[in-house]
Amino acid sequence: MITYKFARPVAWFLLAGIIFVTVSPIGLRPHTITSVNLDRALAYLVVGLAFALAYPRHWLAVAVLLIFGAVAIEYLQYLSPTRHARLHDAAVKAIGASFGVLAGTVLNRYRPMKPDEQGA
Repeated sequence: MITYKFARPVAWFLLAGIIFVTVSPIGLRPHTITSVNLDRALAYLVVGLAFALAYPRHWLAVAVLLIFGAVAIEYLQYLSPTRHARLHDAAVKAIGASFGVLAGTVLNRYRPMKPDEQGA
């Protein structure tokens, strides 16, 4: 299973990618075959999962920060003239993050910890 030391940079890298995609001009946004709501939810689900695995003892703080972060990152779109912030988009992102943290917390409960990871 993924170690904490590996999960932490991965989680932060994924979050940085989401921030870039969120505030970059609309023309730079990656194209997908799914709906934009599914894209948003899945992206935040993966980030929530990564942060829950990276910080297993702090799942509640991770959940709260990702939910508020989803709203804050959504409103960063006001900095880009080609983007628009919507409360609905922030809600979809927050729900995705919540499910990701939930999945990570469940995985952490059934994952054996090494002695050096117990204090993580």
